Amino acid sequence: MTAVLLTAPNRFELRTDVEVPRPGPNQALLRVKSTTICGTDQKIFAGLFPGTKYPHIPGHEFAGEIVEVGPGVDELAPGDRVGVEVHVGCGRCARCLEGLYQLCLNYGRTDKGHAHVGFTVPGGLAEYVAIDTKAVHTLPEQLSWDAGAFCDNIGIALYAVERGQLKAGERVVVIGPGAFGGLAVQVAKATGAARVILVGTRAERVARLQGLADAVVVGRDEAAVQQTRLALGGDGGADLVIECAGTPEAARQAIQLARRGGRVVLAGATGPGRELSGVDLSTIVRGHLDIYGSLANPRGISRRGLELLARGGVDVAPLITHHFPLHAFAEAWATFVERRDGAIRVMLHA
Repeated sequence: MTAVLLTAPNRFELRTDVEVPRPGPNQALLRVKSTTICGTDQKIFAGLFPGTKYPHIPGHEFAGEIVEVGPGVDELAPGDRVGVEVHVGCGRCARCLEGLYQLCLNYGRTDKGHAHVGFTVPGGLAEYVAIDTKAVHTLPEQLSWDAGAFCDNIGIALYAVERGQLKAGERVVVIGPGAFGGLAVQVAKATGAARVILVGTRAERVARLQGLADAVVVGRDEAAVQQTRLALGGDGGADLVIECAGTPEAARQAIQLARRGGRVVLAGATGPGRELSGVDLSTIVRGHLDIYGSLANPRGISRRGLELLARGGVDVAPLITHHFPLHAFAEAWATFVERRDGAIRVMLHA
């Protein structure tokens, strides 16, 4: 089969001689139909995740058709259309038993049943992939393969909003006009936000998504903070700020934009090396702020996210900016990394 193979940090090959995997116990073999490139892939390609061993097939946002099931699988069958979420917990540690399998205490230990699809085990940048059935969700019939490839993303966005305890009628700021930001804006509106402002620094990307939010702000530093407060109206602060950009600047901005007694969800900095400095702690203490970290999508939240997509509460079409066949991966990768034509999600098809 054709697959993207990471051979070392920042080195990859497109191979056509990779053996098609066989599904093991409690696994399904998927024929990948649509898969995307994510900002986290840049961190994986750079070797920033210690659980990634080479050679490695990356890719963690994809949908496909089941073509074979392994021993012990009777809840799925060949022909089923499924999306994939990437965290498979061991199922027996304290965090997994709480439903927080993205925080599995046996991370990286396949002997314990843990798998992080596209990170520690082979992913979807290939024609076929064998997946633990705990990681797959049957796609509602209304959803295309491309929409199904957002199975993991929509779960992450929905969890970030729920982590921030959004209440109907509240005002929300989302920082970061990428795929997660675009999804978070729509999830917030679909779940009751009165007003949602999208903030970013790349004008072209913000312009692509401006129809999703009630208002958009392009800029940095204090000027962007002031513009956002004006766009919010009221007392100038947000009830909830969701940071999806993953930069220290965005995190500082999120804290500045929360009203007194407000809530901040930091969801962007999933890789190491980003440090928050320059924040006066009294801003948090005297502001009586609740600040949450939000990682991935536990407790089957992706399933509920797919229902949001199916009923039209969230539209992924504005987030898909480019399409390539898998054999043109090098061009697709350059398009994403260089943000050509305001690239957000670059979709590949095997």
